[in-house]
Amino acid sequence: MQETQGQTILIVDQDHDFLEWATKHLAADDLNILRCDNAEKAAKVVTKTPVDLVVADIQLQPFDGLELLARIRENSPTSLFILIAGFPSTGQVIEATQQGAHDVLRKEALPFELRPVVENALLTAESRKAADPQEVTELPRVDSRVKIIGVSRTLQDVFKVVGRVARSDAPVLVSGESGTGKELVAKAVHEYSPRRQNEFLAINCGAIPENLLESELFGHEKGAFTGAIAKRAGRFEQADGGTLFLDEIGDMPLSVQVKLLRVLQDGTFSRVGSNETQTADARIVAATNKNLAEEVSKGNFREDLYYRLNVVEVRLPPLRERPEDIPLLAEFFLQQITRKNGMARTRLSTEAIALLQQHRWPGNVRELENTIARACALASSNVLLPSDIRLAASPIRCDTEVDRHLDALVEFLPSEDAKSWLLSQFANRLLELHDGDVKKASALFGASVPEFRKLIS
Repeated sequence: MQETQGQTILIVDQDHDFLEWATKHLAADDLNILRCDNAEKAAKVVTKTPVDLVVADIQLQPFDGLELLARIRENSPTSLFILIAGFPSTGQVIEATQQGAHDVLRKEALPFELRPVVENALLTAESRKAADPQEVTELPRVDSRVKIIGVSRTLQDVFKVVGRVARSDAPVLVSGESGTGKELVAKAVHEYSPRRQNEFLAINCGAIPENLLESELFGHEKGAFTGAIAKRAGRFEQADGGTLFLDEIGDMPLSVQVKLLRVLQDGTFSRVGSNETQTADARIVAATNKNLAEEVSKGNFREDLYYRLNVVEVRLPPLRERPEDIPLLAEFFLQQITRKNGMARTRLSTEAIALLQQHRWPGNVRELENTIARACALASSNVLLPSDIRLAASPIRCDTEVDRHLDALVEFLPSEDAKSWLLSQFANRLLELHDGDVKKASALFGASVPEFRKLIS
């Protein structure tokens, strides 16, 4: 660890072996490390001794790590806090972030992540010492109400952004492939915000014809168009004081984009068929599976609207980038489906889980849910085997720059034989780079193990 300036860390965990390991792992000159095996003792230590950083397990006695975080922030608002857990839930990560936790780490990742995260926290703590303690505000604790499943580092980073941005009214742009759960993120932003007591309304901008979308958003007067038999409030008015989720914003027609821009600029709009100006205070969360920057360059999306919407961007990773979340998601869907249909308790075999983790999942979480539902419907026993898992064929491609260039090259090759040769060479090279690990190479290639073996044979 880099040199510190007489800083103090407090480590709190009921496991004495962990306390011993963490102390040795973080030991450094001029760094004072204190240890506690009890939350109440830790809270008392901070009242008597200035502490720059607290590293605490979420599962503590007589109260948990989140409660300890709240108590320590009352007595020592400049102390930074890192929470650790075996499998931190969505609610724990978001709530911890909202209460001001510097980070939330999984226990199994601590040998690799604890030291660099602590170093970063100590540098931050040094800067915060000079800040006015009154500037550090206590945030309300919130119950967990949005179920986003995952323990991967990339998804936990999403939870942290949600925790920070939810407290403001800044527009949020959620980007990601279809089926990744963008609406769940939008709901989490709403549920963890001061607006949570008011409406959360969603509208799919790509599913409504252009001539009706304006009316859906801004409302209309009686007789404004054929079929307008009565005055109707639009989604902006209905979501006043709450959150309006604009799904597939990239498909919004340019004519409607102009009017949306006006609402974002000054909060005013007019119903279709009216010259009266209306106002509404709706927080905007938009989502897209398109690259809006590219759409701007093509002239399909207004540049000024893009910058108005993209104040905070939350990128949802595709399922193929977080294979460690697949067993948890599959188990969640399995329990949900069997409970809903009154089926006997069913479990996934180890081989079935391995098969799920090797798949490319072009349809992301939505495809996984459908796959589990199909397996439950067709299974002949209460243990799902690989033979029960029917996977859709995965296209051998992905969204990285390398894969896009490879796809382009394949398209221009003169024959099918030449294409097969190139793919075989690429597959064999991947296998070499990963020391013959077929599972890892096939996952990176985007094919199942049997498909990959055919290419390298």
